[in-house]
Amino acid sequence: MSYSSLEEKLQALGNPALMLQNAPAGRYVYPIAPEFTNWIEEQRAWRETAVLFDQSFHMTDLYVKGPDVVRLLSHLGINSFQNFGRNKAKQFVCCNHDGYVIGDVILFGLEDDLVSLVGRPPVPNWVQFHAETGGYDVTVERDERTADEPGKPRKTYRYEVQGPNAMKILEAVNEGGPLTTRFFHMGEITIAGCRARTLAHGMGGAPGLELWGPAEEGPKVKAALIEAGQEHGLRQAGARAYSTVAMESGWIPSPLPAIYTGEKMRPYREWLPATSFEAVCSIGGSFQSENVEDYYLTPWDLDYGRMIRFDHDFIGREALERMAGGPHRRKVTLVWDKQDVLKVYAGLMEEGEMMPKLMEMPAAHYAAHPYDRVVRDGRTVGISTYPVYTANERAWISLATVEEKLSQPGTHLTVIWGEAEGGTRKPAVERHRQTEIGATVHPWPIHEASRRTYRARK
Repeated sequence: MSYSSLEEKLQALGNPALMLQNAPAGRYVYPIAPEFTNWIEEQRAWRETAVLFDQSFHMTDLYVKGPDVVRLLSHLGINSFQNFGRNKAKQFVCCNHDGYVIGDVILFGLEDDLVSLVGRPPVPNWVQFHAETGGYDVTVERDERTADEPGKPRKTYRYEVQGPNAMKILEAVNEGGPLTTRFFHMGEITIAGCRARTLAHGMGGAPGLELWGPAEEGPKVKAALIEAGQEHGLRQAGARAYSTVAMESGWIPSPLPAIYTGEKMRPYREWLPATSFEAVCSIGGSFQSENVEDYYLTPWDLDYGRMIRFDHDFIGREALERMAGGPHRRKVTLVWDKQDVLKVYAGLMEEGEMMPKLMEMPAAHYAAHPYDRVVRDGRTVGISTYPVYTANERAWISLATVEEKLSQPGTHLTVIWGEAEGGTRKPAVERHRQTEIGATVHPWPIHEASRRTYRARK
C-alpha cells in the first residue's frame, strides 16, 4: 500500500517502533568501492600515514540562501550563532520541542547569506520544512545523496585527507596561499589549477582537511592528491574502512530522529513523504522497545550538552532548560571482551542450537540505527551503537551512552548482541540467538593522541 506522508503511514501501521524494527531497509549506504586495497591497511592509514576519503556520494547537501538564513538556523539549532558568517563552520544540532535530538550535520558558512548543511537527511529535511513553512526570506536547494537519486550527478565533490602525513600531501599540492588548519575553521586551497574550499578537522582524530569544489573538477583534484600522496603512504579508503572511522573518532552518526510522536511534530510528519529517510529507515539490535520514544536521545547522551547555548530562542529550549540540571547519560567507548567475541565466531561453526548473530567485519551494522542493550546486573543501563572491528586497536569497539555512575574508564558492562526471539523481519537479519558480550568502558576518542590534539590545532 502506498502512503502520501510519514504521518499517514504511521496512522495506518500504528506503532512506529515496530514499523522501524521490521523495516526492510538495511544499513546506511556508502556508495563507493568497498576496498581500494584492503580495509585493514586502509584503517591503519589514518593512524600511520595518510588516507583519502571520498565523501562525495553518501550525504545530503542542503543550500539555504537569503537574508533570514541566520534567523532560521538560530530558531532550530541548540548552537549559538553569535559571530557566525562566511568561512565559519559548526556541528549543527537540532532538537524537537521536548528537547530530544533530531540529528546533527556540519554547517558551512559559504557567504554571510548562504550556508550548506551536509550530513544524513534528517536535519536537512527539518531545516527545509521550516524554511518553506515558517515565513522566512530564504530559498533552498537540495543536492541529494546518491542513494536517493541514483545516476544523478552531484553538485560538488567532497574529499578528506587526514593522518600523520596529510598536511605534507596537502602542502605539496597547494598552489594557493597558506592553508587554514585551525580546528573547524574554513579556508581555501588550489589544486591542479582548481580552487576548493576547506574545513580543518579529522574524522580519525588526526590533522587534515576536508575539501570540496565543483563535481566536474573532482577527478582532476583526486588524481593530483593520489600522485602527491604516493611518497607519503596515502591510501584511498573504501566503504568498509570508512564505515568504522566514526567509531574511532567518537561520533555517533545517526541517533533515531525524535520526530515520530507529539502533536507539535504532526505538521512535520504530514510534510515528510512516505518515501523519506525517516519513513523507511530501520532500527536494529537488542534494544527492542514498543515505545519509540525510548529510542530518543538527549544532547547530553551524545556529549552535545557542551554545545547548548541559552543565548537565543530555539525549538526545544524550554525542555532543555528543565533537563539541564538533571542526571545525564555519558558517551563512552566500549571495548568488547576478546573471549566473548571469539565465542560468537565459534558459534557460527558449531552444530546444534541456533547460531549467534553474525558480527560482520569490520562493521557489524545491519540497520540504519543500531541500538544494543547495555546491562549491569541484569538491568539496562544504556545503549551501544555501531560495533566495529578496528585494526588500529586490535579490538571490537562500539560507542555507547551509559549512566553517568558507570561511565568511568575500567567499568565492566555487558552488551546484549543480537535480537530477541530469533530476530526481527528485516531481510538483513538471519535467524539467530542472542549472546552476552562483556565490554570495558574507555574514553572517546579511544586513541589517546586524538583526545589530546583533536580540537587543539591552531
